[in-house]
Amino acid sequence: MLEKTTRINYLYDFYQALLTPKQQSYMSLYYLDDYSLGEIAEEYEVSRQAVYDNIKRTEAMLEEYEEKLLLFARFQERSRLIAKMKDALSGDPDLKALEDLVVQIENLD
Repeated sequence: MLEKTTRINYLYDFYQALLTPKQQSYMSLYYLDDYSLGEIAEEYEVSRQAVYDNIKRTEAMLEEYEEKLLLFARFQERSRLIAKMKDALSGDPDLKALEDLVVQIENLD
């Protein structure tokens, strides 16, 4: 469950601009603020089922966006490669300038 929550949070970070304000609000309350379905339903004066359906549809949309755009997958691969580059460069004083460039690239994300 934690792995799914983490993935959805990342996808939400990458694709939230593509969601409607209502979808953004439901997802933010549920995943970031840890509201229950009942609390969200009460806040918006809708049924728990309506909130559940909206969240499930939005999760599916986020997965579809990722399937097509691959922003999260590229982010993960870039992070992996940067870590590998830092490992290869660490400890060699002759490569300090390259190591500094890797850190600058890493900070672009």
